[in-house]
Amino acid sequence: MKLRHFEQREMYTFEMTFENGETQLADLQDLVGQHVATEELHTAHIDPEWGCLEFLNGQVDIDPKTLYRYLCADEVKRAE
Repeated sequence: MKLRHFEQREMYTFEMTFENGETQLADLQDLVGQHVATEELHTAHIDPEWGCLEFLNGQVDIDPKTLYRYLCADEVKRAE
């Protein structure tokens, strides 16, 4: 499942839409915060071939399946 669209909302919070049409809002600080500083978040883009969310010209990337699982796990934590 590839990432199709994203929008940075605030700091590390991103709204992401996947190819299945599902949209998720999540804080990615725990996932990328050690590798991407707040002033570097503007470098985010989607790799058109793989559908990964990338930062810093591809130096940091998140596989879309990993990203989706992270978002689903975060959603479960918030529901508890």
